[in-house]
Amino acid sequence: MNLKIVNFSKFVRSIVIIGLIVFISLLICNKSFSHTETNYKKIYVSDGDTLWGIASLEKENNLYYANKDIRDIVSNIKYVNNLTNSTLYNNQELVIPSL
Repeated sequence: MNLKIVNFSKFVRSIVIIGLIVFISLLICNKSFSHTETNYKKIYVSDGDTLWGIASLEKENNLYYANKDIRDIVSNIKYVNNLTNSTLYNNQELVIPSL
């Protein structure tokens, strides 16, 4: 099957337009799906602190945890700090994700 380009200028214009559409789409996708860099802050556990209490404070004061369920925040803090249970110790260092 032989294809013949009848109007070369229309063909080139079509290729340029398709290329621009693909390029713009890639730029938009790159911006919308890019991950922001997560920073971490260190906190030290005081006597009487609990994961639930720390998570509650972080939910109120940390944009990283905005609009997240408190149980998810507790799980995330445990995961980031490699905690196998919810037991905390006085002066224990915890790292907390933040924006």
